[in-house]
Amino acid sequence: MNKAAIPAISASDLTKIYGERAALSHGSFEVPAGSICGFVGPNGSGKTTTIRMLLGLITPSGGTATVLGESISHPEKYLPKVGAMIEGPAFYPALSGRENLKVLAELGGFPLSRVDELLAKVDLLDRGGSKFKTYSLGMKQRLGIAAALLPNPELLILDEPTNGLDPSGIQEVRGIIRDLADSGTTVFVSSHILSELEMICEYLVMLREGKVIFAGKTQELLSAQKPMIIAIPEYDVDLANLAAKINEIGFQVAVVNGSLHIAAPKEASAEINRKAFDAGITLASISIVQPSLEETFFEMTGDNK
Repeated sequence: MNKAAIPAISASDLTKIYGERAALSHGSFEVPAGSICGFVGPNGSGKTTTIRMLLGLITPSGGTATVLGESISHPEKYLPKVGAMIEGPAFYPALSGRENLKVLAELGGFPLSRVDELLAKVDLLDRGGSKFKTYSLGMKQRLGIAAALLPNPELLILDEPTNGLDPSGIQEVRGIIRDLADSGTTVFVSSHILSELEMICEYLVMLREGKVIFAGKTQELLSAQKPMIIAIPEYDVDLANLAAKINEIGFQVAVVNGSLHIAAPKEASAEINRKAFDAGITLASISIVQPSLEETFFEMTGDNK
């Protein structure tokens, strides 16, 4: 089997039980090599437990998994090729970004020549000499990613790398992740900012209450969801009448902010248009909207907050 065909991560029936509670129950999924894979689920769904098992920090109660083709029961065989940032980066506040990376490079036996190379990769070269305590949250997260890249990893695991960042910080981290994937690094990234994952992740693993409820291509998940037809009559006074007419043809309708949200296949838009016309109602617009990843996630996890 060639190297590219071996998944970066493969889990089969992976389980972790604490007392009577299963933090992860019979989790099975694969992360293809060279991909960006999003790892999503509500708080308490088992994401951090799963990541800790993959990194050899805790032992599974059952099941198996491999990372870069090696069993997680022998983490020493694959950890030198894995970079990780979990639960936020920890650095010496009084040392500069460059000095912090040099300390970590010396501890890990990595070439010091990688330090400035990585500062440039995460766009911190001009601030490498500044003390860590003067860094913004976004800069701290980017330095954390640089530290995780010191081993020149084949697999990078990031736990909530955009947590607390403003939009420009999120965009910077997204750009770094894309560049890494383009250069062949597999990135396994957990995040609750689903709009971000939708933009960068080709694959998704979705957890709910310790169970994997989806694992596969992001596009497959989104295309399997039912679209919504949104019809807006020219006059608000026609909303209730049009909703009743559409109900008559068997479609569910909700009135939302002066528009009708109709659960129907996209082919039904012509029939809805005709129904409005026959009732003497002029439509200002009619459009088809595919659910976003966030809407799909809330529907699948029942986490409608």
